[in-house]
Amino acid sequence: MQKRKILFLGETYRADALTWMNGLKEFGGFEITTWELQSSSNTKMQRVFRFIEFYTALFKIRKLIKREKPDMVIAERTTSYGFLAAISNIHPVAIAQQGKTDLWPENSISLPLKKFLQNYAFQHADLIHAWGPIMASHMQRVNVDMKKVLVLPKGIDLEKFQFKSLSQNNQKITAVVTRSLLPEYRHEVILQAFAKIKQKNIDFSLLIVGNGTQKSRLETLASTLDISNKVTFLGRIDNTALPSILQKSAFYISMPTTEGVSASLFEAMACGCYPIVTDIEGNQSWIQHRKNGQLIPVDDADFLAKEVLWAFDNPNHRTKAVIQNRKFVEEKANYSINMKVIANRYHELITEFEQKK
Repeated sequence: MQKRKILFLGETYRADALTWMNGLKEFGGFEITTWELQSSSNTKMQRVFRFIEFYTALFKIRKLIKREKPDMVIAERTTSYGFLAAISNIHPVAIAQQGKTDLWPENSISLPLKKFLQNYAFQHADLIHAWGPIMASHMQRVNVDMKKVLVLPKGIDLEKFQFKSLSQNNQKITAVVTRSLLPEYRHEVILQAFAKIKQKNIDFSLLIVGNGTQKSRLETLASTLDISNKVTFLGRIDNTALPSILQKSAFYISMPTTEGVSASLFEAMACGCYPIVTDIEGNQSWIQHRKNGQLIPVDDADFLAKEVLWAFDNPNHRTKAVIQNRKFVEEKANYSINMKVIANRYHELITEFEQKK
């Protein structure tokens, strides 16, 4: 297979981006060159600098293209980086919708601009990734040419995230949370639910993996709820340590207010954790309530506590569910299979455009 070069536009520190790029190297033999915006967007002033950087980005990207001569450009998100890929004057272009719509936050004053950028990117991209059905539904609603859309998750490394069905512990709930400590992931709802479980005199151990702006607030809340001795904040850990943590936990809990396609959920399902997640569209694609997991209304700590206890009291149901979930991940979210499909499609696109020249 001929050695090809790809220009990746996106934030290279993100786990999703690394999975995407590493898969293309491993299964497609691609060489990857990267470019990303350097300004953050945490404050109003930083957002101004980021906008200025975005405005001048095209000149930098075209200079990079002239020097590196990539065969293809790919971009995460269908707004900022996707738009830059679409106007880069190189084909083929592949863009990936990262969230439910990529139009976030919904009340942003820049929403009309983001819609314009996204529509332009959709129209001019040669391949559009929908990592799951929730993304494809949005694309259909905004009249994207669905012949350009590939609905397929990148998947997870099943050699790393191996299945381990726990012997059912009828004395103690062991649960894990692996989402960043940010407001949209609603860790406080999880802590409140486990405080209610403690009131039922049910023993538990809750591991919280990750870091973020809410860490000190959540540690204080755990203390206020008098569950600090049962909650462990592990902080950010090496990805190689994550599988063993998941394998030691019977329950995976995630309460976000919005969701695209969650690699964290797939990782937990692969390792044998029973998933309890929010009842939102992004999770409904993979979880059916009280069949292979449980779905919880957003911000409902009472319902979450009740459902955790129901699952704890039904170990045979959990055993059947986790076996079913592992089979699902092997069939639908196997990184080594899915990334081969994606890499092969890129090679086909590059060849098609070369033949048109």
